[in-house]
Amino acid sequence: MSTREAGPAPWMVHDERRPDRAAWRLWAPVVVSLLVQVPATAVVAFHGAFGPGAGGSEWSRASAVLLALAGALCLLAARRAPGPSVAAVAVLSSASMLAGPSWGPPAVALAFAAGSGVARGARGWTYSSLVLGWVLSLTGARTLGSELSGFRVVTTTVLVIVALLVAEGLRSRREQLDEYRRRQGERRASAAQEERVRIARELHDVVAHSLAQITVQAGMGLHLMDTQPERAREALTNIKDASKTSLDEVRGLLDVLRSGDTASDPATGAPRRPGPDLEALPVLVQSLRDQGVDAVLALRLVSTPGAAVQQALYRIAQESVTNVLRHAQAGRVSVELVEVDGTYRLLVEDDGVGAPPGPAEHGNGLLGMTERAELLGGTLETGRSPLGGFRVAARVPVRGVA
Repeated sequence: MSTREAGPAPWMVHDERRPDRAAWRLWAPVVVSLLVQVPATAVVAFHGAFGPGAGGSEWSRASAVLLALAGALCLLAARRAPGPSVAAVAVLSSASMLAGPSWGPPAVALAFAAGSGVARGARGWTYSSLVLGWVLSLTGARTLGSELSGFRVVTTTVLVIVALLVAEGLRSRREQLDEYRRRQGERRASAAQEERVRIARELHDVVAHSLAQITVQAGMGLHLMDTQPERAREALTNIKDASKTSLDEVRGLLDVLRSGDTASDPATGAPRRPGPDLEALPVLVQSLRDQGVDAVLALRLVSTPGAAVQQALYRIAQESVTNVLRHAQAGRVSVELVEVDGTYRLLVEDDGVGAPPGPAEHGNGLLGMTERAELLGGTLETGRSPLGGFRVAARVPVRGVA
């Protein structure tokens, strides 16, 4: 068996989830058992059934007290080895009933051991030991011809049943609490993962678009620096504006992380802080025109989309424009957003070379756009554009977010 598969034996099951548990929880059953069983057994053994004329030997008297003492002391192992502990106490209790006086105190240690065994998970050991103990007591009494005290048998049985019922209730409550904590942990982990994905998506959209603009403008500025210095200056100005916008958005995300608050409502996905909306679409299209691309924007909306829908549609359009700048080598781009049959339809087409060539870019960009659409109950499709390049079509229901 490998190290991973190896674990503690069933009879070594114990609870270590609270190492700071008070010592009295271990010692209280031992002390109570000692105070109840040992003095009473000693009194009965030396002054009761084993008194003058009873015919008991010194060894019989001493063994009765020693068995009571050993049964109580076995409870010290209940935390580390609850299974063997209840088995040992059951055997000692049976021997005490057979070898001790005909009348005596109930086996309090057996009740404590049974309850401890069930509460600590050694249910099989507990019930098997109890059944075996009673069978040995009854069989031994019949074989040896000794009499068992009815009072002692009844009171011990009642104490054991009460201890088992209490222990089963505690064990059931503990299992429910563990299940609740497990579900809470899963929900927290799921929420944390969703937040990481959301932040990664935001950072990708902001940084990728800005870097694409900066790259194109820097190349244009270097190319025109000597021949057309005014246009080179204009390219540098665009780089400055793009980097400032990107820096502001990244700072906004970092502020949300530092404050410990989520940036979106978990119930609706709506942003709790202002984000880009559809009013920024003309600026996005103008950024294409500033870089020599013939860009056309068409907006035909009947209703005003919610904040989350606006942000999602803008980010999809932004990522599509980023791909055009980085990969398409397009001269013409069409951005169209219409509302038809209760659905917002965003269409971005270009006349470039087609889909992004790199699997990494293809995966991150399209994955983020698809996630944004699906989170609002919509869809995203890509393919060949009638213009000859790449086509991105997103559909988001109007009822996606209240």
